[in-house]
Amino acid sequence: MKKTLFALFIALFLSSLSSFAQPTKIGGSIDYQVPRSYTIAGVSVTGVQFADVQAIKLISGFQEGEEITIPGEDVTKAINALWKQRLFSDVEIYAAEIRGNEIFLNINLQEMPRLLRHKYEGVRRTAAENLNDDIKLLSGTIITEDLINRTTQIVENYYIEKGYLFAECNISTVPSDMMENSEEMIIKVDRGEKVKIETIAWNGAGQLPLGKLNRSLKETKRKRWWGLLKPSKYLEKEFRADLNRTIAKYNESGYRNARIVGDSLTKVSDQLVKLDIFVEEGNKFYFRNIDFVGNTIYRTGRLDSVLNISKGDVYDLSLLESRMYGNQNGLDITALYQDNGYLNFNAFPVETLVEGDSIDIQVRMTEGKKFRIGRVTVIGNTKTNDRVVYREIRTQPGDLFSRNDIIRTQRELSQLGYFDPQKFGINPIQNAEKGTVDIEYVVEEKPSDQVELSGGFGAGRVVGSLGLSFNNFSLRNVFNKEAWRPLPSGDGQRLSLRAQSNGTFFTSYNFSFVEPWLGGKKPNSLSFSAWQSTQSNGQPKKIDSEVNDLRRDLRITGAALNFGQRWQRPDDWFVFQAGVSYQHFKLNEFGSFFTFDDGEANNFALNFSLQRNSVSEPIYPTWGSDIKLSLKMTPPYSAIDDMLGHERDYASLSDQDKFRWVEYYKAKFTAKWYTTLFKHKVGEEGNSHNLVLHTAAGFGFLGAYNDQIGLAPFERFYLGGVFLSGFVLDGREIVNLRGYDDLTLTNPSQNVGAPLISKYTMELRYPLSTNPNAYIYTLGFLEAGKTWGQAQDWNPFNVMRAGGVGLRIFLPMFGMLGLDYGWRFDDVPSFPGMARGQFHFSIGMNLGEL
Repeated sequence: MKKTLFALFIALFLSSLSSFAQPTKIGGSIDYQVPRSYTIAGVSVTGVQFADVQAIKLISGFQEGEEITIPGEDVTKAINALWKQRLFSDVEIYAAEIRGNEIFLNINLQEMPRLLRHKYEGVRRTAAENLNDDIKLLSGTIITEDLINRTTQIVENYYIEKGYLFAECNISTVPSDMMENSEEMIIKVDRGEKVKIETIAWNGAGQLPLGKLNRSLKETKRKRWWGLLKPSKYLEKEFRADLNRTIAKYNESGYRNARIVGDSLTKVSDQLVKLDIFVEEGNKFYFRNIDFVGNTIYRTGRLDSVLNISKGDVYDLSLLESRMYGNQNGLDITALYQDNGYLNFNAFPVETLVEGDSIDIQVRMTEGKKFRIGRVTVIGNTKTNDRVVYREIRTQPGDLFSRNDIIRTQRELSQLGYFDPQKFGINPIQNAEKGTVDIEYVVEEKPSDQVELSGGFGAGRVVGSLGLSFNNFSLRNVFNKEAWRPLPSGDGQRLSLRAQSNGTFFTSYNFSFVEPWLGGKKPNSLSFSAWQSTQSNGQPKKIDSEVNDLRRDLRITGAALNFGQRWQRPDDWFVFQAGVSYQHFKLNEFGSFFTFDDGEANNFALNFSLQRNSVSEPIYPTWGSDIKLSLKMTPPYSAIDDMLGHERDYASLSDQDKFRWVEYYKAKFTAKWYTTLFKHKVGEEGNSHNLVLHTAAGFGFLGAYNDQIGLAPFERFYLGGVFLSGFVLDGREIVNLRGYDDLTLTNPSQNVGAPLISKYTMELRYPLSTNPNAYIYTLGFLEAGKTWGQAQDWNPFNVMRAGGVGLRIFLPMFGMLGLDYGWRFDDVPSFPGMARGQFHFSIGMNLGEL
């Protein structure tokens, strides 16, 4: 039989598959009018270098021994299957040989080119590195149209997010001589100019103020000279989310049917665009009748009072829902039920009638049954002992389930400072048959001990300090060798050791210990501290073993003992503390510190304070308040002398004799509030980033029992700057006021101090990082304060003002670090050369707090 080479071309493709058709060569022995069946005797593959031959055969569907019809669908399906792999630029199928009813097929392919390398044009080095991370172009990757389109999109989006809205990316490929069937990719970028939104036009809007509409666009802002924190640029994804916020604003104002019907972006210039938003506002609606269905535990009147929505109020479904089950303060209907054991309570508001501009609402409720607390467990406390955690838990076995108790437990565990508040978890496990719910608290330990390294410049000298604070210490395990890792810990006690010095001028040693649960059964605290400091003129004590007559110094030795008790009335946020303190002062011709410079003084005082502290957590509070009233007083020695008949002419005594035993009374009032203005989740873990408003006010007053003795030179107030010296331990309080030089707002003078002070603070805080190993937040502040030398001069509204911005970084091992730039608004006549604005550095959580 004469061998004939037939090239088989399948021409009968469907029109919808014409894009896949490739010409094939055939012989004249095939009759297209009469389909004929053949048996596949063999399949060969040619033209491939990288693709797997066996895989190609498998994809084609051709198998030896199977029958094939020519013309027919078999070859068409094979070509389509190979094209779908997107690996080939040409697909051909030949009849290599026909022997009677047997046919030998050849699949001839031309592979897509492979990427050898790529390069950028018009792209800076840093941008190229960032693009490489996003695109991930690897050598050997098949160059397809999809790859080019995807790369183009990534590059253009990268620049659009940077503000280059009209950025263009063009990609070309050139063959390479270095490797067969390989190409180089050239990514050419023309980023153009940065584009800002010149105007935002609200077409069809008239019921809401334009300012309110513009503020609803959180991420899409117009060009403004003050827009540093939120630059003006257009991002499609963020803009769509902003439009949803706009509709929410309309809904809150009663425009239930408001909708965005369209938007457009118009190029004004290479740097500016105009954004048009088309709004259909609809009519304004109001609440009419609100009925409750299914309530048997509480009367409708009680539920109405909690809901607090009256007939005729503007219709706001989000307000209704928050009063039902989402009020931040816990005053909602769901909390009313769940705080009384009804764990499975549910309520669904349903619109039942819309008539004119009024809407009737029916609240359909399922109360369920009461649940009591079953088992309470804690997991994740690898360092802190169980008893330390359990004594702070408010949900006890047998108690009725209470959502408020769980929230309070979360707050108490956060206040310990041992656990990451962002990782706090609660797992309620219901036992419906028993009517109980098991509560599992999940915590994650974070570093709590601190190595405090600080330094500052004060009184013309540099002062350094080293402090060790062990905030989860265990005294009972001090003699247990196995507990030293590196120190015994886990019992919640606090041990602090601190040393400060600047050489021969100043040395100080401080020790303190706090047991927050004295006896382990009640939250009664006991604290003890002792200290000693020496300040001098820098002369050594001795020279060649002889006493140095040129040395002048002040030595202060002191100790304090305090007892604290948590009260249950008026509520259990209150803490009362009482204690005694003693300080002994020995002056050796140490001038310009008190009103006398040689001799001794004793300061024995009783201390009382009542504090209500409900702040959410110590590092970055987001809600709550801290209000404190304190009184420090010495015995009225002069009055006691008069009662005993020891009358003395105090006016004729020297200050040394007057203040040998210091007498005074000192009262302070401070208040701090924390309010979350805005919160959202950030990152894959969904950590909460809250914009918080912190406001504070403080007042201090130092008084005297005897007018002949007058005010004591101790325990006074000093105001101004951010004073970091840290070496004054005579009871004086140095209060910061950013924007001014250190102590410059102290009246009558920096040396004498002030008996009266007022200070006010307002800060807007936002966290940049909520990582417990480096908590960082930024802030903007306004501050005001002043001191007075006499009570009759006190005017809490006549104060010195300042404002500025700052940054706080909390590192567990070092504490809180702060950097502020303050700008004073008022002049200080006694310091005419003071700079208008200045930087301040601070160390410590409450440094300079009144």
